[in-house]
Amino acid sequence: MTLQFMPQREDVASGMNQEYIERTSALWHVLDHIEAGDILAVQAYGDPNTGCLGEMLITYLKGRGGIGLVVDGAVRDWPKVKEIDIPLWVRGVTPNYSSQARLYPWAYNVPIACSQSLVLPGDIIIADDDGAVVVPVQLAELVLEETREHEDWEAFSRMKLAEGGPIWTYYPLSEEGQQEYEAWRAEQDNS
Repeated sequence: MTLQFMPQREDVASGMNQEYIERTSALWHVLDHIEAGDILAVQAYGDPNTGCLGEMLITYLKGRGGIGLVVDGAVRDWPKVKEIDIPLWVRGVTPNYSSQARLYPWAYNVPIACSQSLVLPGDIIIADDDGAVVVPVQLAELVLEETREHEDWEAFSRMKLAEGGPIWTYYPLSEEGQQEYEAWRAEQDNS
């Protein structure tokens, strides 16, 4: 699922009731559409002052079955948010709520730019401690196949490097290293 923040204008949300106006925004609506297994990707232009989601909304995201949150911006309520057992990839934290700064939750389930990458609704997000990447759903099988092959030769290279083998041969594989890898793989397939 995607959520798009856009620049704020006073005629959209301002004043004392600004926090309550969020209830009618894309922010609350996207959360009602979260299904089990969804990751929410949020376009926020890397803005450090807009708290795109906080404790209650992230709790709701998880309660709806969401399994992760990628925000090209900030979240709020960090002491409580980090205790919610859901993976997060964010640029920072802020005390501001989502319409209190320069941005406003504008649209959901639309194409977004997240950290300068195009994310379409339904894309696959793969993330770990190094960060998050987007995989177009139509390329998922190819990416999986290429990833398995890469992981396989890296396991071989790791083994050879741990034995003191020359990095020039084993990472990335030279022609000689490739021949050794293919022989090693054939042995693995036969055992």
